[in-house]
Parts: sequence; C-alpha cells; structure tokens
Amino acid sequence: MLSELHARDRALTIAGSVMVLGLVVATLLSIGDNRLILGVNPWLKPMKFFASITIFLWTAAWFMAETREQPTARAVIRWTFIGAMATEIVLIVMQAMRGTTSHFNESTLFDTVVFNVMGAAITVSTAAAAGLLWLLRRDTPPRRAGYLWGMRLGLAIFVLGSLQGFMMVANMGHAVPGPDGGPGLPFVNWSTTGGDLRVAHFVGLHALQALPLLGFLLDRAGLVPTRRESVVLAAGVAWLLVVAALLVRALQGVPLLG
Repeated sequence: MLSELHARDRALTIAGSVMVLGLVVATLLSIGDNRLILGVNPWLKPMKFFASITIFLWTAAWFMAETREQPTARAVIRWTFIGAMATEIVLIVMQAMRGTTSHFNESTLFDTVVFNVMGAAITVSTAAAAGLLWLLRRDTPPRRAGYLWGMRLGLAIFVLGSLQGFMMVANMGHAVPGPDGGPGLPFVNWSTTGGDLRVAHFVGLHALQALPLLGFLLDRAGLVPTRRESVVLAAGVAWLLVVAALLVRALQGVPLLG
C-alpha cells in the first residue's frame, strides 16, 4: 500500500508517514500526562488530528495519479496541503504542550493569533482541495466509471464539509448550546449532553474516502457503467442528506445518540 502511494505522490506520502510518527509520539506522551484540557487529556486533540491528517494526505496522494498532466498545478496543490497541514498540527501540538486549547481560544493576543493562523491554513487547504477537484481527469473510462465519479463527488462533498468549519468559528465552539467541554463519546469526544457540530463535519469530510471506495467496488462488481454512475450519484445525494440531518440535529442541541 505504501509503495503504491509513494509511486503516486512521494511528497504527500512522506508527509502522511511523518504524521503517523507524530501520532505514536503523542499517544506515548498522553500516557504520562495527567493534565486536563476541557476535561480530557491534552494529547487527545493532537492524536485525533495526526490521524485525520494522515488519512487526508494519503488520500490526496492516491488521487494525484488521477489528475491531468499539469505539473505546476499539481505542485501548488501538493505543497499547499503539506504546508497547511504542517502549520495546523504544529500549532495544535504547541497549545497542547502549553496546556491550553488551540481552537476558539482568544484568551490572550498570542492565542488569538494562533487560532487565526490555523483558520487561515485550513481555508487555504480547502481552496487547494477545490483546485484538486478541478484538476481531476475529465475523461471517464467505462470500466472505472464508478470509481472516478465517486472520487469527484467525494471531493466535492469534502469541500462542503470543510466549509462547515466556518459555522463552528461563528459559534466559537463545537457545542450547541453552551461552551465546549463536558461528557463526550470516547476518543472523538462528541458531546453526549447536547448538539455537536463536529459530527456533521466528520461525516462530510470522509465522503472523500467512502464514495470512491463505493465506486471502486461497483466497478469490480461489473455493473453497467451508467448504472454505476447512478448508484454513486444516489449515494452522494444520500450522503449530503445525512450530513444535513446531522447538522440540523446539532443546531437543535440534540446529541448524536440522544
């Protein structure tokens, strides 16, 4: 798997591998750290972001082989992803080491600058993801119709899911209603007492992996190309509806398992 990723995009694969190493280090540091930030171990957020950034960078590396032959555009997108993700995780780790929150933290001028820089990095990365969608190949060979349409729809929904982050910024937190913190589900820490905007955000982002995988399986099943495209399109619409339902539920202050 890693050798295939390396062949598709060396830099993105290496960057993702570095994030795996960071995840291991953060996990080990969490074992001996008894501090709490908003009721949870300070290394929990870095662990989650190391994992999610790894998945994102490796997915982007996989997609690069399906882009048009435009080396400059590829390079801009590649290094934007790497730079933005590196900025994000470095600042998250730094704030964990300081014993404070990284997101929605405006308690000091320094913390405000950190939060704004993180926001700028994610905004630039989202723009690059839209650029990757534009750069994807235009042709659709019948034998790969499901996979390629899954990739396009998954990336489009990913961009929309990323833009939902602006709602969390406007809310200055994940929780609805009230401030962040309190009881949450294991590891993800999604609120079990109220709405949590991260749920819809998470589901929207991972259309990036789910829909191409569905399309790939449909291609392997040997369905008629137009049928594969229809199934993937229907799945994409259904995915968007689920994201919308989860978002409405969160805005109403209802927990995921409530």
